[in-house]
Amino acid sequence: MTARILVVDDMPANVKLLEARLSAEYFDVVTAMNGPDALDICDGGQIDIVLLDVMMPEMDGFEVCRRIKANPKTHHVPVIMITALDQPADKVKGLEAGADDFLTKPVSDIAIMTRVKSLVRNKTLVDEMQTRVATGEDLGFGDEQELIFRQPVANGQILYVDDRPNSYEHIAGMLKGDHEVIVEPDPQQAVFNAAEGDYELVIISMNLRNFDGLRLCSQIRSLDRTRNLPILIIVDPNDDARLLRAIEMGVNDYVMRPIDGNELFARVRTQIRRKRYTDRLVDTFKHNMEMAVTDALTGLHNRRYMESHLSTLLETAKKTDKLLSLMIVDIDFFKAVNDTHGHGAGDEVLREFSKRLQKNIRGIDLACRFGGEEFVIIMPETDVALAYIVAERIRRVVADKAFSVNGGTHALDLTISIGLSALQSNNDTQADILKRADEALYTAKNDGRNRVVADAA
Repeated sequence: MTARILVVDDMPANVKLLEARLSAEYFDVVTAMNGPDALDICDGGQIDIVLLDVMMPEMDGFEVCRRIKANPKTHHVPVIMITALDQPADKVKGLEAGADDFLTKPVSDIAIMTRVKSLVRNKTLVDEMQTRVATGEDLGFGDEQELIFRQPVANGQILYVDDRPNSYEHIAGMLKGDHEVIVEPDPQQAVFNAAEGDYELVIISMNLRNFDGLRLCSQIRSLDRTRNLPILIIVDPNDDARLLRAIEMGVNDYVMRPIDGNELFARVRTQIRRKRYTDRLVDTFKHNMEMAVTDALTGLHNRRYMESHLSTLLETAKKTDKLLSLMIVDIDFFKAVNDTHGHGAGDEVLREFSKRLQKNIRGIDLACRFGGEEFVIIMPETDVALAYIVAERIRRVVADKAFSVNGGTHALDLTISIGLSALQSNNDTQADILKRADEALYTAKNDGRNRVVADAA
């Protein structure tokens, strides 16, 4: 695990010490001696984590952190504040400024390395999703993820695993004013609950009486549904071995006993905020993917997706010796609709036709808008005879009911022509099947339209 880390401190000795520690772990270290220089470096990009001293002249670490988190280009960069201030209020002030962590000098190697490694792992996942989402933003789909970092965190859904009543009553009580906390004393049931519930954070006590807390963390990390669910553990002081092991297996954060309520609250808030940010990235990515393969007007898949899907189905059919049929559908005299009633009426026709099309094909069939008023339906495991029956059904539902346009002021009687083809041999390509269906469609048009014609080859 490597990363580019910015160390910010106005004391050269402190910079050299941190630089040596991090370089020994093969991190790439960049340094700055003041806040403005640090902001310039961050704004230039390629920084994975900032280690930030609080007590600096002109601009202190709190202000630097606030500016990093307010910048849309850097709001997702983790910040660890390091200072000689040791009051709980100072730590909470740093976390309130947006810091992802707050360490008090002198900082042990265990503390700094566990925090850095955990945040690097999370940053790597976020960067991957941001890269995928960026394509959608370039296409104009927009991005509001950074707003999450400016919103207060409340009503978090937390699963807390602890089998000691005195412990869980005290800790859950700290959080229940702002979050929904479900206490689960049975570790095995907790794994099931985490997988089935809509939780944003799991808190696990390492002092379980009858179960290994590390094993519980491992089980949650091993399941697909909970692999990216944040985990915060509660550990005893000097339990360095288990703490390191927990970080290695993917635990996101930890709190040492005795627990300071303000610190716990701040760390919980940070993990929930990052979970919500990651979830929004995933949702945006899925939306962008859907937009990239969907025709905006009709809601059907577009030509790009059709070609990719047909290629996959074609290879599968050849390997498994299965059937595959395809039809190209064209709305007859569609240009006359646009010319006579306007393009708005034409759009209404296309949307209504797409709805009728979807209702009259099977779940395994794929309907796509090929372009203009042409549509393609791919039918896996289907011979031409069955495809013909389906095509006739589609033709009838179009011809038998008029299309209402222009707010219901006009009803248009329309028909469609359909050309069918099928996979004939392992030498067939996607272009071959589409060409034969297109030739059959051409025949249907020439023969008077409002009919289905199957490729005779």
